[in-house]
Amino acid sequence: MDIDNFETVIIETDLLILGGGMAACGAAFEASHWAKKHNKKVTVVDKASMERSGAVAMGLSAINLYLGLKNGKNTIEDYVKYVKNDLMGIARDDLVANIARHVDSSVHLFEKWGLPIWKDDDGNYVNEGRWQIMIHGESYKNIVSEAAKNALKELGDNGQYIERVFITEPIMDGDRCVGAAGFSVRENKFYIFKAKSVLDVMGGAVHVFRPRSVGEGLGRSWYPPFNSGASAYFTLKAGAEMTCQEVRFVPVRFKDSYGPVGAWFLLFKSKATNAKGENYMETRAGELEKWAPYGTAKPTPANLRNYLMMLEVEEGNGPIYMKTDEAIKELVTNIPDAKQAKRKMKELESEAWEDFLDMTVSQALNWASHNIMPEETPSEIAACEPYFISSHSGASGAWISGPKDLAPDSKFWGYANMTTVKGLFAAGDASGASSHKFSSGSFTEGRIAAKAALAFCVDNEEIKPFDDERIEELKKNILQPLLTFEQHKDYANDVDVNPNFIKPKMFMFRLQKIMDEYAGGASVGFKTSKALLEKGLEFLQFMKEDAEKLAASDLNELMRCWENVHRMWQAESHLRTVLFREETRWPGYYFRTDHPEMKAEWECFTNCKWEPETGEWEMLKREIEDLK
Repeated sequence: MDIDNFETVIIETDLLILGGGMAACGAAFEASHWAKKHNKKVTVVDKASMERSGAVAMGLSAINLYLGLKNGKNTIEDYVKYVKNDLMGIARDDLVANIARHVDSSVHLFEKWGLPIWKDDDGNYVNEGRWQIMIHGESYKNIVSEAAKNALKELGDNGQYIERVFITEPIMDGDRCVGAAGFSVRENKFYIFKAKSVLDVMGGAVHVFRPRSVGEGLGRSWYPPFNSGASAYFTLKAGAEMTCQEVRFVPVRFKDSYGPVGAWFLLFKSKATNAKGENYMETRAGELEKWAPYGTAKPTPANLRNYLMMLEVEEGNGPIYMKTDEAIKELVTNIPDAKQAKRKMKELESEAWEDFLDMTVSQALNWASHNIMPEETPSEIAACEPYFISSHSGASGAWISGPKDLAPDSKFWGYANMTTVKGLFAAGDASGASSHKFSSGSFTEGRIAAKAALAFCVDNEEIKPFDDERIEELKKNILQPLLTFEQHKDYANDVDVNPNFIKPKMFMFRLQKIMDEYAGGASVGFKTSKALLEKGLEFLQFMKEDAEKLAASDLNELMRCWENVHRMWQAESHLRTVLFREETRWPGYYFRTDHPEMKAEWECFTNCKWEPETGEWEMLKREIEDLK
């Protein structure tokens, strides 16, 4: 493919929003309101299509963050305490509280826009757990994305949505981010975006570690397999300080099809047992005391629930079962009327299937193909491979400014949600240390960040003209995999086996093998050590060299090449931060065999920063501080 045939498209805007998930939708919705007041232009760029982009792409059966503040059942302080406990003490109170105090209004917007939320006979939302409400959510993302697009349309010529464009690089003017570069995955077009402020909401990262389901099951993770670490790469390359890069999330899912277990634990009150029928949360309760005060708090942190299950598997007590049959029967045992009990049983069966048809169709298909009736037969559950999802139970992302009224002085630098790089903002999976925001919280944080980013635009109108030589240099670098393939494709009769280049899928498999074996993946029981981490970093340096030989036969492969470069940067920041934190704080997510205990001196944020001018990494400790 001749890159001379690629048109260079230059787009100028005020606020550039990168991404198409829930945080991007929230950002577009909120930005449109403030842009109209200040006559500013908003441009949203997504590598996919907003209707099915991001973590909510397949739908959801619950909104996992709703406080119900008007009902007086919960408080913001309650929620901050819950999040901090679940992350073993490592969370930014100011960021969590800022999302919590605004999230209910976002949920009410979803309902206004047409999202069906379960109601009881009194018209109240049906809670799955304390913070979760049930929805009929197969079309959740469609509903929210339509509202975001409509908001942009109201701006007229000042509102712009561009889809199927993959963003690769930040564009810097000294210490300020002033745009982004990328390419269309459908047309021969190279894009340069000039902006006064940039909001990174490009999602988390999967397929950094080797997945449990391989072959045809490779992309079956319950999280978009196409989130590839673009957020972390973008902020790292811009020189932004990052936080919690060691905190990956290892979800427990129904085995092989990755169906989430939340509804079964919270709504149906199901229990998980080992193969002997023992409830390991009870038989191993004493283990939790070793991780006090967090291990003995209620609810038990997600990583420790994982850890107790992993101990069972290590001792040969697997497989682990979700007792779906017992849970459903238990829910109807106290109904004396036989007809009413039968009707309730059918209702529960329907809800059990809908849970997956709303969000993980492959799990429903797996049950059906294995003749599993959840009301009659238990199902296996297992820990998945690690993901980087700071909007869920992870925390990795950019170190951002908190809100002025909540953040301690050391954690506020002018604009809420701005990274340590001027003009670069982050939300959703791109922002760190504020987990458990999920879909509604990510949408809400997108709103918070967009409002602040528009304020930055108003205060910082001037940006320098772009250098034409720099644009051409970016274009050549980004399109290089196409040139490499074209130059060497005829050397061998198999395009996947060529000594002159490496194809993206092979590169991804190699990265996954390194991360799995040296950084504590599923195949080694999520265990690692200093020696393993250092060896993994050594292999990653070889990968960085070989990344220059990535080759792409078409635009889709060009996207896959850059996705894997992004994953590689996410991987390196993770390895370096796990190595830096000399303790085990999240057993069940990872275990440092050479530092097997939690240590008081490490109750802090472990941050990292890549210096663009020198290429050196800096590792930092940051203090945990209470709300102002």
